[in-house]
Amino acid sequence: MPSDCIPFRDTNYFSTFICDYLEKKPELNEFYHRFPELDNFGAQIKEKGESFSNENRKVLVDVLQKQYKNTAVSDVTNDNIKLLANETTFTITTGHQLNLFTGPLYFLYKIVSTINLTTTLKEKYPKNDFVPIYWMATEDHDFDEINYFNLFGKKIQWNRDDGGAVGVFDTEGLDKVFDIFKTEIGTGRNAERLKSLFEKAYLEHNTLSDATRYLANALFESYGLVIVDANDQKLKRLFIPFMEKELLEQTSYQNVQPKANKLEKAGYKVQVNPREINLFYLAEGVRERIIEQDGDYVVNETNIRWSKNEILKELTEFPERFSPNVMMRPLYQEVILPNLCYIGGGGELAYWLELKDYFDAVAIPFPMLLLRNSVLMQTKKQTEKVNKLEVSDKDLFLKQHELINRKVRQISNIDINFDTQKKHLEEQFKEMYELAEQTDVTFVNAVKAQEIKQLKGLDMLEKRLLKAQRRKLSDQVKRLAEIQNQLFPNQSLQERNTNFSEMYLEYGENLIPTLIKYLNPLKGEFVIIKE
Repeated sequence: MPSDCIPFRDTNYFSTFICDYLEKKPELNEFYHRFPELDNFGAQIKEKGESFSNENRKVLVDVLQKQYKNTAVSDVTNDNIKLLANETTFTITTGHQLNLFTGPLYFLYKIVSTINLTTTLKEKYPKNDFVPIYWMATEDHDFDEINYFNLFGKKIQWNRDDGGAVGVFDTEGLDKVFDIFKTEIGTGRNAERLKSLFEKAYLEHNTLSDATRYLANALFESYGLVIVDANDQKLKRLFIPFMEKELLEQTSYQNVQPKANKLEKAGYKVQVNPREINLFYLAEGVRERIIEQDGDYVVNETNIRWSKNEILKELTEFPERFSPNVMMRPLYQEVILPNLCYIGGGGELAYWLELKDYFDAVAIPFPMLLLRNSVLMQTKKQTEKVNKLEVSDKDLFLKQHELINRKVRQISNIDINFDTQKKHLEEQFKEMYELAEQTDVTFVNAVKAQEIKQLKGLDMLEKRLLKAQRRKLSDQVKRLAEIQNQLFPNQSLQERNTNFSEMYLEYGENLIPTLIKYLNPLKGEFVIIKE
């Protein structure tokens, strides 16, 4: 099974910001600590090892063992949980929302990137152990972002009205989603395996958090993946000093906003702007922002209100009721995990790159930031069609009209390029300019206007000829558009739309081993896997 790679910049699907980061542009040096190269991990291991306490390790292991109490785990996952108690063990972490049935394909790519990096690090640093972590975004409250997945171009959706942190949502109503899914997925060995996965995850577990843990564990247990639900009282107790500092001193805002301003001044888009207080308050069915008003603290859209002393008492007694937002979640992660590197998508890395000064201010080592692997998967039939059309990997990523125009020019039996005629016309007008300069400026302007008019005319004729050839070659154009639409649904990356179940129908139990084989997170290029 062949695989190819192309630079992220050449795909035209990744921001200038992320491409500049991958290329280590000097103007971004101040926004990260160490670039994710294999030799740089030694210093990161030393720094994190010196700052991470054994007490935090003990709490982490105790919490994980409790969270896994009702989940059947592999020996390698169980061993990894125990290893976290050792001073020589470190984590590589990725995070993701609790998307229904994993959501888009890149859920798998994030975790495979994380697993493969731990394997590479163990080879390079054999005296240490490295554990792959999937951080479940159980405290997220944006249900509309996670309540569906796409299958064969159809949106399969779970509808309910609850608010608050999604991890505690019960799984009521997912039996109706399952009925739709099993009808759409069809029959066969791989289809039956998918039905069983969905049924056991969502119909045999009471909360979305438990269901997602089961599903991720079932897919990756043989690789030792450890799944963390950070919405836990004991873990949040470790974070109290940082949340207290946030309430009293607005630490994140004071340090992140200047960094965001620098990014904007450098010409980059700021992914997230910090709020003055970057904490939410959790209650039943509620996750709302904490706001300071006239010296008191209030929970937005509620009647909950505290004085300064009252909210500090609430934090000390009930830390589980406080929830970090997107600006503080990375710090929470690095406080409770012996983590070296965070692996995420372009949007995630963009907001992480705003945070370095914040980490420095609270004396927590800033992790290395690695872009997850991105993949285009082609089935055997799709590969055959692409080869028959003689389309390059790079051309596949073009916008469809550009791809078709390029192909029509390539296969046309006539030349659809008027560059020669344009050059000839420009040479003729040079002589006209020489004559014009001997008269007056008005004649020079008239010559210029005529040149522009005639060049535009040639452009128009070239476009009409191209359009005519597209009609003449409509069969090839149609087949080219069809295959690109299959590989880039909705003219977007496959990994951002397609659910893993479509690939599982094709690859079956070989899907994840195939990804494990071909994804190298440190290579820094877009991967194309062809069956």
